[in-house]
Amino acid sequence: MNKRSIKGQAALEFLTTYGWAFLVILIMIGTLAYFGILSPGKMLPNRCNFGTEFQCLDYQIDDTNNEFRLRMKNAVGEAIDVTSMTVTTESTTALTCTPPANPTSWKSGDINDLVWSSCTAFGGLIAGEKGKVLITIQFNTVASGSAYTKETQGEVFSTVV
Repeated sequence: MNKRSIKGQAALEFLTTYGWAFLVILIMIGTLAYFGILSPGKMLPNRCNFGTEFQCLDYQIDDTNNEFRLRMKNAVGEAIDVTSMTVTTESTTALTCTPPANPTSWKSGDINDLVWSSCTAFGGLIAGEKGKVLITIQFNTVASGSAYTKETQGEVFSTVV
């Protein structure tokens, strides 16, 4: 045997060994992804994000009772009148709910429990999995009147119960 063929055989064995190891790693990652262990949505914490106008204190996406509950604090700094509150999801399936009664003259610092009831199919959200509900609130300050409507948007990302 010549020296050149021995070096070629060693290089081929090296590449084959690492090729098998790489293939095993790919199979393991594929298996973990198939069983949902690598699902980033399961690893993310529950959260409720709004602008500075409102403080989100508690929330629940309740598929059992077909309700979406939200406890919020008026952080606008003055009394407001809420003109509309709507909820949607990112899914193509529409989320239709009976909205809560709009709090009239919601005083600064007051806390309100808002419940959207009779929700249909929760816009494709599945119980036991994480889901995102998008909320749009239109309001005006009592001092400025209804001619100066403002809008704020928020989101709740939580496990559907």
